[in-house]
Amino acid sequence: MAIIPIKLNGKSIKPHKAIISPILNSKNVLTNAPWDFVDLWLRKEKQEEAVFFWNQAREFNKASTDLPTQSAPLLHYYSFMNATKALLSAKGVTYNKYHGVSPTQISSTSPKISISNEGVKIKPDGVLPALSAYLGESETLKTHSLQEIFFNLPYIHRTYCLTYSNQKDMFIPLRECEYVHDNRAKTAFFRAKLSKDFSSQHIVKRLPSTIILDSIIGQDYVVKSVASVPFTKASRPTNGDIQNLLSFHKGLRQDIQYINGVQTLWYAKSNVNGPRRLSRFPLTLTLAAMHCLSDLCRYRPIELSSFLTGQKNWLLSEFIQQAPLQFLDEIASEITGYQFLVPNIRPAA
Repeated sequence: MAIIPIKLNGKSIKPHKAIISPILNSKNVLTNAPWDFVDLWLRKEKQEEAVFFWNQAREFNKASTDLPTQSAPLLHYYSFMNATKALLSAKGVTYNKYHGVSPTQISSTSPKISISNEGVKIKPDGVLPALSAYLGESETLKTHSLQEIFFNLPYIHRTYCLTYSNQKDMFIPLRECEYVHDNRAKTAFFRAKLSKDFSSQHIVKRLPSTIILDSIIGQDYVVKSVASVPFTKASRPTNGDIQNLLSFHKGLRQDIQYINGVQTLWYAKSNVNGPRRLSRFPLTLTLAAMHCLSDLCRYRPIELSSFLTGQKNWLLSEFIQQAPLQFLDEIASEITGYQFLVPNIRPAA
């Protein structure tokens, strides 16, 4: 066959959680929380400053346990910020130690808290803009509402669509994602199948510009990346092949994002009507949103408590509950290059 999966040391290569420096052929790390693994990895790499920030992040995370929803964002934010500092320090990124983001109201006419009016403004320098620059984000707008941010986060997107019942899904579930090799053209590209519940021409029309329909085989809609990269050998790639694939992977991850768990769930970030589609990664958006909520905890706690009992409380509560697990998974992968999975314990056969 002309099109075959790419393998490295006998392992098929698939999209990786880490955006910048993934170890493509590494075994998955099975753990309920990657704190210890990352700590040991940083110590092995002699990253003393990063170790300090990482353990600060762990302590804030530990202290947030069992806090009420209206109080937890304050500690979650400082956990996220210190974890981000650990990443930047480990990668040798020079940055301003301040937040680099401030809360803002989209309109000054309404004093009440709403996710469409509360937002963030990203500053020219600081921790958050340094993270954005490190990831290579292309977004030019610097002000985002909480509603825009929540809409762009795959791990609470279904909650968003249930909260706003007329909203179409922007994140299209994918299965059997892989990087494949065209033996005739000597190129590599991305290929996947749409989830069976999303296999239709209507969904195909909503795919991002980087992904197109490849073929329809029975009931399976097979999609592929528009772009490809030079790649000489599917089973014995050269160093040049690997570098080409890493660069290709980094660009593709803007439109291919994931949710963590006992298995990694991949999604294509499509084009739909609704809030603005942001060219940012979930790491940056999660850090920004938690900063906004931490500010509300400190300076408008009574209003926040009242808002959490309102119509959109489920969406906000889901973000506060789900964000720590997803953020930790993503930042741990970026720091180490490994992928982390929650152990799936099954009874003996």
